[in-house]
Amino acid sequence: MATSTFKKVNNWLHLWLGLISGIIVFIVCITGCIWVFNEEITALLEPETRMEKQDKPVLKPSQLSSIALQLHPDKKVSYAMYQQGRTININLRGAKEQGRRGGGTTLKLNPYTGEVVSQQIHKKGETDFFRFILNGHRFLWLPFEIGRPIVNYGTLVFVVLLITGLIWWYPKKWNKTAKEKSFKIKWGASFKRVNLDLHNVLGFYSLLFLLAISLTGMVYGIKWYSEGLYWVTSGGQTLVPYERLQSDSSQANKYYTPEQAMDIAWERVITKHPKAGGFYYSFADSAKAKATIDITIYPSAGQFYNNKGYTFDQHTLKQLERKDVYATDYEEASFGTKLRKMNYDIHVGSILGFPGKVLAFLASLIGASLPVTGFLVWWGRKYGKKNKKKTPVNKDGTRAVMKPSGQILQAAAATPKNGR
Repeated sequence: MATSTFKKVNNWLHLWLGLISGIIVFIVCITGCIWVFNEEITALLEPETRMEKQDKPVLKPSQLSSIALQLHPDKKVSYAMYQQGRTININLRGAKEQGRRGGGTTLKLNPYTGEVVSQQIHKKGETDFFRFILNGHRFLWLPFEIGRPIVNYGTLVFVVLLITGLIWWYPKKWNKTAKEKSFKIKWGASFKRVNLDLHNVLGFYSLLFLLAISLTGMVYGIKWYSEGLYWVTSGGQTLVPYERLQSDSSQANKYYTPEQAMDIAWERVITKHPKAGGFYYSFADSAKAKATIDITIYPSAGQFYNNKGYTFDQHTLKQLERKDVYATDYEEASFGTKLRKMNYDIHVGSILGFPGKVLAFLASLIGASLPVTGFLVWWGRKYGKKNKKKTPVNKDGTRAVMKPSGQILQAAAATPKNGR
């Protein structure tokens, strides 16, 4: 009795939570599916940004800044981003181009010669295709303050749906018939049966991948979940929040020019990581005396978990020590910290390289299909049934036509039950 009640409650939750969150899950999954290969697709669409690796150093930050400011003297260089085998992307912003959608200019330079390969100017409020996809993935193209919580808790509901779906899927008996229904799609059956199989079978096969994607996604938006997950995986340690470090403004203009500081900081970092697969360099705003120089090195191209971040005082070049989990070296980190540093790579599948991204793509695609197939299952069961009285059948297999009174009028030629 208790088992029967539990099943009913489980199935009821799965049905109604699925109907309520279906559109959210579909948008988040389909946009995530597209985003997984954003770098690869961009490289295909912009072949000019591919650069053959050369056995010489890339340009120094001061050189990059000089090239950018010659073209746009009215702007400030915000950051430079580089991935081995590609151009260096430099972002510049003017005084009115600040904030989440403030616009800006992106220059793509040859990392060895400084030649400008391409230039993109983004107007305020304007987004490119993949930024549009990411905005939908993160906050459903709604105002951030509204859409972000909807996505976060919609993802939490999706986790509940995956668990209740597994319970609903689990066969009562593990006989041959049950195994075929649970693990195989009967492609030659009716549309309703194929749709049901797509929902159940594909949902089962993608379960672990979708759970991994969902659980890592919630780390970025639900504070109590993020802190709780770290507490559990680290053996009871508290998650130290990120704190922006500051330069000592009293030391301004005493030691280095901004250009000297940029290059010296860069030389210190690249000397430690001569074979780095990429970097992210945040230029210190000289107009802001407390701003810092931030450099992140990515040892493996296309992966982020083993990155190493450096922060320097822009005036004294003293290395400032961060205390958050992302500042810890991956090789020296505890299990909980390693898992947190791997969070993004697990989320997009890159933790397993290109094959992992393919798995993430397929899992997200199946995740987007589940609300659709689930809705069709519910619709078919609720509104697809025909409440027609069964027509009497003659001994020879023909259907009998009846009077309104219910008496047989005549035998009508019809297809027998066996279909012959």
